[in-house]
Formats: sequence, structure tokens, C-alpha cells
Amino acid sequence: MSRIGKKPVSIPKGVDVKISNQNVEVKGKMGTLSHLFSPEIEIRKEGEELLLNLRGHEKKADALWGLSRSLLFNMVKGVSEGFTKVLEIQGVGYRAAVNGRSIQLSLGYSHPVEKALPEGISAKVDKNTVITFTGIDKQQLGQLCAEIREFRPPEPYKGKGIRYLGEHILRKEGKKK
Repeated sequence: MSRIGKKPVSIPKGVDVKISNQNVEVKGKMGTLSHLFSPEIEIRKEGEELLLNLRGHEKKADALWGLSRSLLFNMVKGVSEGFTKVLEIQGVGYRAAVNGRSIQLSLGYSHPVEKALPEGISAKVDKNTVITFTGIDKQQLGQLCAEIREFRPPEPYKGKGIRYLGEHILRKEGKKK
């Protein structure tokens, strides 16, 4: 039994949910998201709540129950409030800039690194080193931040690189003389 899967998902004011077969479409002030859920999970709307139940008691259905509830909750929260992730760049000469629908990063390579922003995600740069990403799809936002972080992950000796805001990097002592 999934403790997460049993919890209902409340629908805030201004959010419209349509369920047809296993496809759920959620509309809100920030945009629209839709997802095709597994047939092992039954989704129904009761009042201002969405409830998820198992159709069978197979191992796969048990595994998907909590996941489906989390995905549904993230869809509802995304179209009503949106999600934000903040990356911080540390290092001498490292900086970022937004050029239309792409972000340009100077990370100590011989050339600037450019990454196109997916549809539905916007970026804002503060002080050339703090990048704020906003969007309605939590999965897509997290994937984009992970891909950007891969260009220059934080290293443990000097702490240079791209990290999430507030992320603590364990520092190692350098070579002794």
C-alpha cells in the first residue's frame, strides 16, 4: 500500500481538470499540461479532489500508484503556481546571459556554451552569475537544470562550477607540500 498514493490531490480555484480514459488534462492560469497515465491506476474526480485507486493488485500497479499521484500533484501545482529553480555559477570569469530563447554560458572553455530553452521555460540572469528558471512542467525544468549543470559540475577543490542555489559542496584539502 502506498501512503502517497492514498492521499487525495486537491484542486485549487481556477484549475480545470478533464479526465478521458487514462489521459488527464489540467488547465490553469499558467498554462495547460496533459499526461497519459497507466491503465492499472484509476483516477476519478470527486468535488474539488482527485482520487487515485488501484485497478488490480499486481506489483507494477503498486509501484505506479505513488508515482501517478506525485505526477498529478505536480501538474496541478504547475498550472496554478509554476515551479522555479535557481542555478549559481562560481568561478573567475564564469558568467551567463540570456539571448532570446537560449542561454549563453562562459565557463572557461575556448568558446561560449549555448543551450536552447525548451518551450514553456523562461530564464532570467541576475548579477551575471545567478540564473532563475521558471516553468509549469517540473520534470522538464529539472532536466534542463541538470543538463546545464553538466557543462561544468562543481569541483571539490576550489568549488568552481555550476550548482543549485544553496547546494553545499564537500570541499577536499589540496595537495600538501
